[in-house]
Amino acid sequence: MRMFALALLLALSVSGFLLRFVAVVRIVRASRKDADFRLRPLRPRIKRFVWEVLLQGKVIRERPWPGLAHALVFWGFCAFALATLDHLLRGFGLALFSRESLYLRVVAAFAAAVAVAIVGLAARRFLVRPKWLGPLSWESGLIAALIFVLMVTYLIPGRLSWWLHTLALLIFLPLIPHTKHLHLLLSPVTVFLMRPGFSRIPPLAGEEDFGLVAGRDLTWIDSLQAYTCVECGRCTEHCPAQNTGKLLDPKEIILGARRYLNECGPASETPLLGEHLKMEAAFQCTTCGACEYQCPVGIQHLPVIVGLRRGAVNTGRWEDEHGTRMFLNLERSGNPLGFSHAEREKFIQKHGLPLFDGAQEYCLWLGCMGSYDQQGREIVLALVEVLRHLGVSFGVLRREKCSGDAARRLGNDLLFEELARTNLEEIRKSGATRLLSICPHCVRTIRGDYRDFGANLEVEHHSELLARFSARLPARSRGGEKVVFHDACYLGRYRGLFDQPRQVIEPWGTVVDPRRGRRRGFCCGAGGGLFFLGEEQGTRVSVERAQELVATGAGVVGAACPFCHSMLRDALATVSGVPPALLDIAQIAAARLRPGHG
Repeated sequence: MRMFALALLLALSVSGFLLRFVAVVRIVRASRKDADFRLRPLRPRIKRFVWEVLLQGKVIRERPWPGLAHALVFWGFCAFALATLDHLLRGFGLALFSRESLYLRVVAAFAAAVAVAIVGLAARRFLVRPKWLGPLSWESGLIAALIFVLMVTYLIPGRLSWWLHTLALLIFLPLIPHTKHLHLLLSPVTVFLMRPGFSRIPPLAGEEDFGLVAGRDLTWIDSLQAYTCVECGRCTEHCPAQNTGKLLDPKEIILGARRYLNECGPASETPLLGEHLKMEAAFQCTTCGACEYQCPVGIQHLPVIVGLRRGAVNTGRWEDEHGTRMFLNLERSGNPLGFSHAEREKFIQKHGLPLFDGAQEYCLWLGCMGSYDQQGREIVLALVEVLRHLGVSFGVLRREKCSGDAARRLGNDLLFEELARTNLEEIRKSGATRLLSICPHCVRTIRGDYRDFGANLEVEHHSELLARFSARLPARSRGGEKVVFHDACYLGRYRGLFDQPRQVIEPWGTVVDPRRGRRRGFCCGAGGGLFFLGEEQGTRVSVERAQELVATGAGVVGAACPFCHSMLRDALATVSGVPPALLDIAQIAAARLRPGHG
């Protein structure tokens, strides 16, 4: 009778699990093929799987104590795999291990550790209640209680404990695919199958691909990631838009896609932007990459957000005065600021910048800010001063259009392609193979996005060159300025260049970090094309960042991006009576050449 009851309960539990899990698998499989997916090379996938899944490295690194508790729960479940099978088999008079086996003793140790960890996590969820986790939910409490019961009943011998353990297990199993705990099964797969490249925007699949317009446009990777979200709120916690009172919440973008798939399905023609996903939110993203960097389960938010922008722009649904003006400027003048190309020529001639003729070491890419913005020009001229001191030869292109960074990230693929092909033709005609730029956005776009058109250019940011030659520049002979360095998102998280800018500053001043620095650095608000749009809701991102920089008490703010420089210049003036000096690392390097190193 006991065996019959156990078999019946087990069948009901497995059926409840499969009913939902199979439905999710069908939705993922029915989603559109991902044209950009390539399984090889396998080595980086395996490496990431070992670090992020097996070792739980990312979970622990970003939230050490809660992360360690989560890791213990994960490792405990892995350890319990065979022990659970052994437990169920004993109900049918069979067994895999003797009760005195070393394996079961190890499992018992894990059970104790998991019980402690789940109590700690429950206390954090229901007593500390970090706002990033969102509102309390019954499922979180129920799952935590079931895990605790599973661990305690495993440690206590006896028939009652055996049945309590079994019932907790059979209740827990069908709950997994109906709750956020589906990530227990999906996240290892999602992490392994992530698109390669950090925050990379996948190319459109063809002429009929306009971006994420409706459910039929979601790829199987998009759908898989939507169902993997664990709702931990790490992306929300670090999002500059969410931190400054705006509508965008990266977690809700992913959960909105999940709700859409549940209600409409992967073949639906219903617009994605509407009930579940808001257009306003999609266009508040600075593309800083903090969400993807923080996510512990392999979700890549940026392809979805930019995909939604593509769908809105390419179908004419997005209407924005500032965005329309910027696109027109790019079409007519080749730069988002709307200046005539003659202004760039005057700047080049006035300061005697040589044209690239193929003999120089570097082709100096000026970019829009270096060509037309006054502060951007000052950064370029400071870099030129240092290059000449070092004897590094360079030249600039005769004609150069915007790299297309803003158009690309705002979803205007047609305009981006036009700019990219024009620039690539100019680069090809000049014979340049090695570019140098003061703009991390240009570096990212030319190095990465231009690959969609067959380009494979070597593009270096000036922080890399200046750090490499820093020892050949004079150092300040006495105590220097206290400099707080602002990490540009497209230089730091995107490229992993955190130490190089600081290496340029250290011989001149004492480097300090703000509250949110390096990989956890806070965006200036310019990325994703937002530099050219009106930021109206909540606090300005740049103002919040400026307040953090001023709070360090540093007399100088160091930057390494002309967009950051421009955003912080205006913001610093609003948060401090006497704002600290704002200098690009090229200006700091140039200052090291002058008498007194001032």
